[in-house]
This record gives sequence, C-alpha cells and structure tokens, in this order.
Amino acid sequence: MSMVYDLIVIGAGPGGLSAGLYGARAKMNTLIIEKDRTGGQIATTDEVANYPGSIQNATGPSLIARMVEQCDEFGAKRVKDTIEEVEFDGKIKVLKGKKEEYKAKAVVIATGATPRKLNIPGEKELTGKGVTYCATCDGAFFTDLEVFVVGGGDSACEEAMFLTKFARKVTILSRDPHLTAAKSIQAKVLSHDKIEVKWNVEITELKGDGILESMTLRNLETGEVTEHEADEEDGTFGVFIFIGFAPQTKLFDGKIELDRGYIPTTSNMETNVEGVYAAGDCRVKVLRQVVTACGDGATATVMAEKYIENNFDEE
Repeated sequence: MSMVYDLIVIGAGPGGLSAGLYGARAKMNTLIIEKDRTGGQIATTDEVANYPGSIQNATGPSLIARMVEQCDEFGAKRVKDTIEEVEFDGKIKVLKGKKEEYKAKAVVIATGATPRKLNIPGEKELTGKGVTYCATCDGAFFTDLEVFVVGGGDSACEEAMFLTKFARKVTILSRDPHLTAAKSIQAKVLSHDKIEVKWNVEITELKGDGILESMTLRNLETGEVTEHEADEEDGTFGVFIFIGFAPQTKLFDGKIELDRGYIPTTSNMETNVEGVYAAGDCRVKVLRQVVTACGDGATATVMAEKYIENNFDEE
C-alpha cells in the first residue's frame, strides 16, 4: 500500500503554510503540495505593513521565506505538483497529481483566489508599483496621492470610500453609465467630496519606468482616447482594480459544496465532506488578508488533528 499521510495541504500560500506548520508541529506526517510559486498572491507584494509583527520594509517574499523555513524546520514535506483529480468519498482521501498519486487521512484546501485582471499592456509589469488589487493592503502607500478605482460594484465603491482616508482624490472609472453597487453605497460614494466618478470609460494601457507614471483612457461612448499623467510633484498615482476575484476551486466542483466557486465552511473550517477543510481566500469569508488566511490554516489543521484522533486507530 502506498504511503498515507496524516495531512495533505493543497496550496502553499500563507493559509497553506500555516496549516502545514501546525500539522508538522503536532507531529502529524504532513505534506504541502503547490503547483506554482510558493507564497500565493503575497509573494508578488513589495511591502507588507499590515501583518502583525512584520518589520519595517518587510516584503511578501521575505515573509513567505520565513514561513517556509518554519515548515521545513518542523518537518513538513513540500512538493511541486499539479493536482488534477481528487477523490474525497472514502475514509482515505486520494489526490491524483501530474507526477504522483497522494493519499491522506485529512486534507486542507488552501488554493486561494486571484483578482480578475484587466489584461492590458503594462498591468503585469506595474503590479505592486502603482497597480494594486487590495485597498486594505496598499491604501496607506498612496497617502496624499491621486488614486483611481476600476469597477462599479459593491467592492469597488466600498474600497473607494476606504481610500479617501489616505488619497487626496479618488476617481472611480466605470465602464457603465451607472454604478452597480447597492443603492446605499452609491449614495455615499456620489455625495463624497473626495470622490469623482467617470462614466463609460476604460483603461487601455498602463505605463511607467519601474513605477506607474501614466495611463491611457478610452471613452466607450465616443471612442475618444486621453492620456492621464502623474502630477509632476507626485511622480506617480495609484490604480486599484476591483472587478472581482476568481477562486481557484474548479478542481473541487462536484467533490465538495461550492458557493459561486468559493468553499463554504463552518467556523472550524470544515467543508461538507468529513476530513476535508478549507483555509484562506478560496473560502467564503468577509476579509481576504494574510492574517486571516493564517488563522484559517491554523484552525483547519487543529480540527483535522481532532478528526484523525476520533476516526483512525493509533498505529
């Protein structure tokens, strides 16, 4: 019989690494499987200022490196593989990867979610250098600067309101001739003296040499193209993109309950399948941050440990 791990964690972002760390420290035979870059979204963040205990000038990669070091120190195993199929029906969970097949008594899903992109020239290159997808994470970096918010739904409007605490001016860029957010949120946005809304407009290109310096806008009604350049004294501005998230959960469709792609859980991170837990951004939750992902991962593993104790005889 092939090896059966106590715990397998799918995903090596902050939630997955926390789950793996707690598993290894509890002397569980723990495996963390990551298909891509270790660290998830935070690995692309140049500065992390809102994670408790993070030192000045801490970066996403440096934070992840310390998490990985802890996991390795306590004996968690890590592999690179893409899981293509899962079987959660049996007592032993089976994960079929491109390279190997893996078995475990319990599984923590920590596959994350990715912000939907505009997919325009300059977006990728300037992400973290003026282009961002998280006001809570990055708003303070744009204190007294001008920022633009792309989107017109609840998230875009709520984040625009949040950004008024820092930015000297917030402009919402809406592709539609109206906002789609709840009426109560719209009323606050439209009456705010620091917020302007531009209708029927989209960004077609972002430009800058190492930092965002200008962007090209197109009016969807008239076709008119205009260029917005950073104020000379500022040297840059912010573009916050809020057009939704895509949870990385397609693999689990039909295997566990999903809610618009996200995984509903109890407060103990339990899915609707015994022995399967979820942590981090892939889960239905209010706040998607490093600190909440870590909390999810810890909770998921502690509950997985209790599940294993109650359902598997000691070997």
